[in-house]
Amino acid sequence: MTNQDRALTHLLDLLSVEGLTGQEAKVVEALSQKLLAAGCKPAWITTDDAHKRLGEGFETGNLIVKLPGTVKAPRIMFSAHMDTVPLCKGAVPMVKGNRVVSKTKTGLGGDDRSGCAAIVTMVETILENNLPHPPMTLLFPIGEENGLHGSRMVRFADLGHPAMGFNLDGQEPNELVIGAMSAVRWEAMITGISSHAGLEPHKGISAGLIASKAMALVAEKGYFGKITKGNRAGTSNLGTINGGQASNQVMDQCILMGECRSHSPAFLEQIVNVYKTCFEQAAQSVTNDKGKCGKVKFATLSDYRAFRLKKSEPCVRIAGQAVEAVGLKPNPVIMDAGLDANNFNEKGLPTITLGSGSHNFHQVAEYVDIKEYLTACDVLLNIAKLAAEPS
Repeated sequence: MTNQDRALTHLLDLLSVEGLTGQEAKVVEALSQKLLAAGCKPAWITTDDAHKRLGEGFETGNLIVKLPGTVKAPRIMFSAHMDTVPLCKGAVPMVKGNRVVSKTKTGLGGDDRSGCAAIVTMVETILENNLPHPPMTLLFPIGEENGLHGSRMVRFADLGHPAMGFNLDGQEPNELVIGAMSAVRWEAMITGISSHAGLEPHKGISAGLIASKAMALVAEKGYFGKITKGNRAGTSNLGTINGGQASNQVMDQCILMGECRSHSPAFLEQIVNVYKTCFEQAAQSVTNDKGKCGKVKFATLSDYRAFRLKKSEPCVRIAGQAVEAVGLKPNPVIMDAGLDANNFNEKGLPTITLGSGSHNFHQVAEYVDIKEYLTACDVLLNIAKLAAEPS
């Protein structure tokens, strides 16, 4: 029953709204207007206070829409994050063949506006045709791209305590993400001793040299980039380096930030410990003429935790049936990345992630496959239908 012309219009409209991480207010307004036009009542639509609790300059909280059901069934949740990466700033969407691309040399923002548009289309179709449906919560989180912030801060009471979740943040519509990995962010604050680099370099301790030796040691041990140790696997990365004030001054301060990931919590801890040990060893190895050595303060922050859904989970079963109903074969995958679903599953809400036709995330070559996007709209309709049926 999906009106494909309107579905495509929703996609193009939402891709046109700029909303980088922390700047999602215009996206909230656009989605709210579309949902009101689709038949949602104003009382169903609200935003929470996640932005205030985050305290990081976010414009708005998570957009939450709670629809009453027409049948007695457990409440289900559909989610798709509103924010896009900085590469999408200035994106202008256009249809090119069977794809939506950006006219400008930017990312497109299909990650995750295609998911947002698919949810809007589903709701519009259900309300316009008076289709039976269970109580539904629509969640459009903020701040997914730089730390899954919105989903981490959302309160289940504000969501109406749904029984299961269906997150839109993938590629092909038959792709069912049933698991994802854990991630830890790390920060190494290195302290050396400043001195004149030309007159008295021997009196100084270079924080930059400590940083270089630490990362070289990490790589030498095989713990940088793609990591494989027997049957254990993970990844690690150095993301930023900041330090120094002048070329003629021995660098006395340097801060490095990065991340480590693995599907195994135990192996993730091992990767992090290797980093910590390497930085400590490097700091001790760099000394000045007085025998003093550098210092390092190594701190970590758990970003998100791994999850793995069983095939028996109702959300997995329903999603699979919904995909089969459009003539496709479900493709369960384990993702080497983090999703809002990580936070939902950690909080006890079984949530599967589906694709909505977006490809080449975070690249200038990003595009949305129109046929896949429209298929995703139909898959969501099937999910609502199946969730309304007696189990």
